[in-house]
Amino acid sequence: MAGINEKYINLSKLRRFKFSPLKKCYYPICWALVMMATQMNCQNRSDKIENPKYGNTNSSQSVTVYHFAVHPLHNPTKLIAVYEPLMIYFNQKIKGVQFVLEASRDYDNFEHKYLARKPEFILPNPWQTIQAMNSGYHVIAIAGEAKDFKGLIIVRKDGSIKKPTDLIGKKISYPSNTALAACIMPQYFLFTQGVNVNKDIQNQYVGSQESSIMNVYLKNTSAGATWPPPWRTFQKDFPREAAELKVIWETESLINNSVMVRDDIPDHIKNQVYKCLMGLQNTEQGKQILATMETAGFLSADDKSYDIVKKYVVRFEKEVRKITTKK
Repeated sequence: MAGINEKYINLSKLRRFKFSPLKKCYYPICWALVMMATQMNCQNRSDKIENPKYGNTNSSQSVTVYHFAVHPLHNPTKLIAVYEPLMIYFNQKIKGVQFVLEASRDYDNFEHKYLARKPEFILPNPWQTIQAMNSGYHVIAIAGEAKDFKGLIIVRKDGSIKKPTDLIGKKISYPSNTALAACIMPQYFLFTQGVNVNKDIQNQYVGSQESSIMNVYLKNTSAGATWPPPWRTFQKDFPREAAELKVIWETESLINNSVMVRDDIPDHIKNQVYKCLMGLQNTEQGKQILATMETAGFLSADDKSYDIVKKYVVRFEKEVRKITTKK
């Protein structure tokens, strides 16, 4: 079965297919039909999802709208459910403007947005943070504790993978080649364990965290990379599937995702957003928002906080491979 490269996969629908030995012959046909329909639907909607913006629009032209773009931590539907409460909170606390959540269909789409300076606020991963600085964005906060930013490599419990070199000749799934915790850090770990990630394994960049995990569950890949928040979410939302998987290796921790603001945004707006983020853990509403995001809290930071990422990337690119965004 071909690997899943699907950002909008609905796992609950997948459960309708029973994976018993007596019905194996039907799965490729059923899955092919599901994927064909999904791909046709996505093609029909391609113009609409190029720059999707989610949230209530205000008919008054006097209200300034600020877009808050979050990199694909989840598929778009899940991301909206997780981050829309934060936009509601901003709109309650910051008067006279409106904040709208903006999702992206994949990592490349998100990266092209900040390279073109489209969103006013962004929540990128640490590698994207370094790239966004070159486009005139500046860090105002860290989205979570450093200990939670690490790569996880997941395998099936009934599989044969015991040590990193067992992956030689096998397929491994990742959300994107620019996902720091869910690709770059796992690839560097494998490199240090004697696996040439450019030659020894088949890297499958499948578009989303959920898809990376599901490829392992469906045995399309022998291992999949992700990081703690989406793995915790997957375990909660799909406990039956998660029960057949396990984290076999963890990487070292680095610094977590950032919140950035474009350099032409008024200071009074930037400061109010910063104040809201810093105060989330002090209210019941804020605590619920953080719990939904699987984030302990936001921490104060600036551009220099991500110098550690610059050093990590230099080492990775020197020893393993170049990190590039698709044109």
